[in-house]
Amino acid sequence: MTSLRVAAAQISTGPDPVANLAIAVESVRRTAEAGASVIALPEATLAAFGSDLRAVAEPLDGPFASGLRKVAADLGVVVIAGLFEPASDGRVHNTLLVTGPGVEASYRKIHLYDAFGSRESDLVAPGDELVTFEVDGVRVGLATCYDLRFADQFTALGRAGAELIVVPASWGAGPAKEDQWDLLTRARASDAQAWLLACDQAWTAPRGTDPLGIGRSALIDPLGHPRGRLGAEADLLVGTVETELAVAVRARVPIL
Repeated sequence: MTSLRVAAAQISTGPDPVANLAIAVESVRRTAEAGASVIALPEATLAAFGSDLRAVAEPLDGPFASGLRKVAADLGVVVIAGLFEPASDGRVHNTLLVTGPGVEASYRKIHLYDAFGSRESDLVAPGDELVTFEVDGVRVGLATCYDLRFADQFTALGRAGAELIVVPASWGAGPAKEDQWDLLTRARASDAQAWLLACDQAWTAPRGTDPLGIGRSALIDPLGHPRGRLGAEADLLVGTVETELAVAVRARVPIL
């Protein structure tokens, strides 16, 4: 059995990447002190939705990513965070950066939030590749926010061997949105028969149709049972992933 200490740093970001990096770095330090070796930050950690995404977008060797890379290297942890990088068509990519000792990966959000009156695709170009990577013998898959509504992505990550799926999000408030978040995080863990660590932005008052956050970050086990869940405010969630459970569930219920 392999155990991995993981954490969701539920923060609230604004339009300033410099200020957001300072918040992110402090949150990474606090979760590392709590013993986590894999630390998730939300989608849009670089800058909140509603910001000028084209203006703030940076390449993966830009100052924001480099700042996260440095704190991850200094503390010996793996950090996963949402940022925006320039796309070739004038839009941006909604990208997850993964960085830490021996680990460097990125995932571009595939399913864009063209729903509930929002049009993410007006500013964001979609990705088209699933991404997994390995940390301390654990295969980890990636998804972002609205991807939660697409079960096939999580089944595919499970078939690719992911025993943990990390889902940074900026899940906007709205009628029944909290219930949908709770339902979908549990369902997608069950679809993948994997642990699922979902890290949302802390609750932020809605601004028009831009998705911001409701909090409720969670660690879900491969049977779809919550092992930990935060409230609405900024907070840290730390828990343990045990791969033996994913192996056992897949053996008993071989849906993959």
